[in-house]
Amino acid sequence: MHDIGNGRGTRWRWFFYAAATYNLVIGGAGLANSAAAVNDRIVGLLVLCFGIVYAIVGRDPARFGPVLWAGIVGKAGIVALLLPDVFAGSAAPGTGAILSGDALFTIGFLVFLLRRRVTPA
Repeated sequence: MHDIGNGRGTRWRWFFYAAATYNLVIGGAGLANSAAAVNDRIVGLLVLCFGIVYAIVGRDPARFGPVLWAGIVGKAGIVALLLPDVFAGSAAPGTGAILSGDALFTIGFLVFLLRRRVTPA
């Protein structure tokens, strides 16, 4: 994939827009759930905010790509924190699917950042 190195490729832009949409939908749903505890709604708000960050990265991956390190830490951290509950069967329905999405985006962010660092501009 030629567009990995320079961070400007259309494929990467769409990937980051997909990550943004994913976070906006999941975060917005969590925030809008009035039956959820306030702490859960705060998590929804933060997930939604990361969606805004990914949309900004999508506009100019070469310039804003480094902020994806925060996304990697956040997504990998969520997976690490919630995966034991999924395996134990005590997580909310759908949590495993959401964590799968987080894991896939984490891998994509890593590929983008690591390939970008080793490829000459």
